[in-house]
Amino acid sequence: MSRSPAPALDRDRLIAAAFAQLEEVGLDGLSMRRLAARLGVQAPALYWHVEDKADLLGLMARDIYAVADALVPPQSHWRDWLLAFGRALRRAFATYRDAARVCAAGRVQRDVDMAENARSIAEPLVALGLDQARALSCKASVISFALGWASFEANGPMHDYLDEMLNFDESFEAGLAALVRGFEG
Repeated sequence: MSRSPAPALDRDRLIAAAFAQLEEVGLDGLSMRRLAARLGVQAPALYWHVEDKADLLGLMARDIYAVADALVPPQSHWRDWLLAFGRALRRAFATYRDAARVCAAGRVQRDVDMAENARSIAEPLVALGLDQARALSCKASVISFALGWASFEANGPMHDYLDEMLNFDESFEAGLAALVRGFEG
């Protein structure tokens, strides 16, 4: 009896397998060689779809940010959108093991149109009245806060220690609100 051939390797299948491997072994265990074995191919086959691990992490980060964007409900004010986005990003980071580290280590695809990418990133805030430069700056600040918070929260021993002193949810909300309140507008 012959085995059915593995599905053709494409970028989506590669990214899905990378997320599965990330969940099992974390970012430190995510390797191109292990990923190739999981997919039933030789490691060089992966490089038809990504340049290297940083490129793969960039694609994974793109998907994590897309999850966060999809979780933001419609808002009527840009400050409310930023608060909702910060909360959604924290949830997205909590959904995937080592997600904050993936987003910090990933590299933007080289073939991305930077002007179009900037427009797309800023679009929800521009629609609510900010100009693109302000929108990008505000969103980058919220991303940095959530990224740092998620890294802080995921640090097992430090998390356990701090959990005795503070409420992570309340502290995140207070910090996010203070950050967003501080934006001029």
